[in-house]
Amino acid sequence: MIKRFVLASSVSLAALLAATAAQAQDSSPTNSSPSGAVQPAPSDNAGSQDPAATDDVVVTGIRAAQRASIDAKRQSSVIADIISAEDIGKFPDKNVAEALQRVPGIVINREFGEGERVSLRGTAPNLTRTLVNGHNIATADWFILEQLSATRSFNYLTLPAEIVGQLEVYKSSQADVEEGGIGGTINVHTRHPLDLPRWSLNASAQGVYSERSDRFDPQGSGLLSWKNDAGTFGVLIGGVYQRRNIRRDGVEVLGYQTATSTTGQTAQVPSLIGSALFQQERERYGGNLELQFKTDNLEVVATGLYARFNADNINQNYLAWTSNALGGGGTLSNATVQDGTFVRGTVTSSGGGTTGRAVVYDAIDRQAFAETYSGDLDVSYRFDGGGVLHLKGGYTRARGVTDNQPFYEGGAPGGFTFDLTGRVPQVSFTGINPTNPNSLVFDFASLHKVGNTDEERYGYIDFEQPLGGPLASIKVGAKYTDHDRNAYFQATTYGAFYLNLVGPTGCGNRACTSADFAGGSLPSDYLNNIAEPGTLTNYFNVDRAKLEQILFSQPASARARVLNPPENYSINEKTYGGYIMATVGEANVTPYHANIGLRVVRTEQRSTGNQIGVPASTPGAVTDNPFGVYAPLTSKRTYTDILPAINVWFDLTQQVVLRFGAGRTIARPDYTDIVPRVSLNPGSLTGDGGDPSVNRYESDDINTSLEWYPDRQTIIAGAVYYKNIASYIVNRTVQQVYPVQTSTPNLSRCTQAAGFTTANPLYNCLFDINRRSNGSGGHNFGVELQLSRKLFGPFGAILNYTYSDAASDAGDPIPGNSKHSLNATAYFENDWLSLRTSYNYRSAFFINIDRASPLNQDETESLDFSGSLAVTPNISLTADAVNLTNNKIHQYAGTETRFRALYDNGRIFYAGVRVRF
Repeated sequence: MIKRFVLASSVSLAALLAATAAQAQDSSPTNSSPSGAVQPAPSDNAGSQDPAATDDVVVTGIRAAQRASIDAKRQSSVIADIISAEDIGKFPDKNVAEALQRVPGIVINREFGEGERVSLRGTAPNLTRTLVNGHNIATADWFILEQLSATRSFNYLTLPAEIVGQLEVYKSSQADVEEGGIGGTINVHTRHPLDLPRWSLNASAQGVYSERSDRFDPQGSGLLSWKNDAGTFGVLIGGVYQRRNIRRDGVEVLGYQTATSTTGQTAQVPSLIGSALFQQERERYGGNLELQFKTDNLEVVATGLYARFNADNINQNYLAWTSNALGGGGTLSNATVQDGTFVRGTVTSSGGGTTGRAVVYDAIDRQAFAETYSGDLDVSYRFDGGGVLHLKGGYTRARGVTDNQPFYEGGAPGGFTFDLTGRVPQVSFTGINPTNPNSLVFDFASLHKVGNTDEERYGYIDFEQPLGGPLASIKVGAKYTDHDRNAYFQATTYGAFYLNLVGPTGCGNRACTSADFAGGSLPSDYLNNIAEPGTLTNYFNVDRAKLEQILFSQPASARARVLNPPENYSINEKTYGGYIMATVGEANVTPYHANIGLRVVRTEQRSTGNQIGVPASTPGAVTDNPFGVYAPLTSKRTYTDILPAINVWFDLTQQVVLRFGAGRTIARPDYTDIVPRVSLNPGSLTGDGGDPSVNRYESDDINTSLEWYPDRQTIIAGAVYYKNIASYIVNRTVQQVYPVQTSTPNLSRCTQAAGFTTANPLYNCLFDINRRSNGSGGHNFGVELQLSRKLFGPFGAILNYTYSDAASDAGDPIPGNSKHSLNATAYFENDWLSLRTSYNYRSAFFINIDRASPLNQDETESLDFSGSLAVTPNISLTADAVNLTNNKIHQYAGTETRFRALYDNGRIFYAGVRVRF
């Protein structure tokens, strides 16, 4: 195989804000960091490249944090950016993803008003590797679609920023750093008691006001740390509690499909056009416990971490149902075409609007949560000859569960006129009154349970021997991991469950109607910030309590759940690996330093899924499932990767460092991509399918950066990076027939299946399936620029800009890549007042294929504020604000003519008190 090493680079970001001098310096990496990746920041009075740094002036606050981060970056052996604990604490950031967005090359998305995942250097979130204390941590999701998709990207909502001690972002590869991140690797350190004063107490309490929901909620965190007088044993306990009621107003188009108008024009038409209201009760709590013992030769660290994110939510969406109306024999008239899209028109269901469906109303109540916990033991022993033996082992597990999903759906025939040419779609209905529940027939209901589990057992062993001289040290290591990922979908069948509700005793002594579920009203200011004059802004409200009471009161026989075959699957993945790495260069002697290494890892995968719609004669087929005949399938695969890495850095002067890094990296496919299964969306007749033969991502990178440190509070840096990616994993849309239960079939694509009965309305329907497959290779090329500088007096600024050009050789869009991103922070700080304003911008980007059409997001920006006022040396008043500009989330399908969504999450304000003793 031809080795592909091309050119690239990485900018360093060092500095990032806010801490006291001692605390910033105490946030040094632990022994779970890769050797030499990031060094502890030297003390304020230590020698440095700037002779003036030897003065006795002690700085505190933001400048102290910048100095500590700059010093740590200056001493690092890889291209890495660092954020200290106090930096995170003084940002208005309530999870680690929000804090990481300040780093050059990292972008986030706030679809629900809060960052959940990160993208690094023009790659999708699943290509960024997240470690906690040097190892993978299990992750799970609260949102039902992500529970089913089983991605490898880490959901930072389950990791509050308050329990974090330090963040390290590795942008060049190193042999002793865990593989798995094409974009890069993020190592999250929790705090350690021996790094803190003998007694240390930090606590905060805040109230948070969410503008859209118009609600105040409490938040609080605390950390207590103790160590003995000798500094050999310590205990740390940290905890956090946060609650927030959120609301998101949105107008959506759920997919596009080809249609023909009454005049013979053919173009793309929106499948569903809806006004959506999402409301959620978020509750996050968790903590960490650490015991640390240290002598001259031995260090033992035992760590436990737990975090839970309760995420009950309800989503209501009143939709014009173009696909069903036209699929059932309806018409599209008075149509206008722009850019291959019907942007205006009138849709009438079959029979002149008397039969079929022109509208559908979904109300989905989800009782959901995600939780993560882990425990590990980390032991280091230093021999008399200087060699260090490092052992680490542990277990981590996560669950993401929707315990119950009470689901109401109503619909009606009729017609509607739509217009996509404004800021958001405008829809007006004929023969349907959206505010009257009696206008809709109660079509069906369900009460599913969905979830996944993620767990891993692991063990590491490393040994490093210092040698002295030009060959400074040799390090070797080995690892073993055993990872399991499982997804399940237990469904109430539409037929039996629905028939019980419309039967003679479904609601008391009569059949249920849509009016039985109605109650209350939508918020009076619903869609106020985004609606056009003709946008649907009012429809009858489905009462959550009534929905739950009706569905949970049904007989146990009706509520019994059965396996939904395509959504139940499991993956076991074992890895065996080892590395060797040499460090070259003598401290304070040679102007150059390097580490050169080779990592080898073997991956064994076993994936099991269910193939739906197989002939009954198929060996092992299950024939008594109401969703159709299916057969379990198992696939096994083994592959080995050889991953070389080199990092070289030169001290060109006492103030200028030139770095170079090259290496091969991999990222394994998402778990859902390698399962023999298909996930179906019956409402839109679309789906997603996996393929066990999909290859991993593989990239060859070369990185360079040039860093200038004119003094200890300033860094000016520039870098260029290039990633030569062997094969992207892409979606290929194919059409396939699958059985599905539905009471409202699209008759242009569905025919009655064998076994159809009133109690089991089974149809064979033609679906557009997004099949994951290996596409062509491509590249990511980027430039990162960064400046951090005290300006004058109490004023300072931090700036970084990233240019990222990611392209596939075949022209496929690259998920997660924004060509331009910018962070700018201005601050003022004196002994009693600290103020900062941070602006964040990312340009438009492609998200993925969704409902058989592209899903893109327009540029986003956010202006955030953070301030504190010292009342006493130990007590401060705090105030924070997020999204002061009230930025909206705008999404489209490939071209802006094809609107997909506009979401309004509103502003968030915090006020509280912080104490430190």
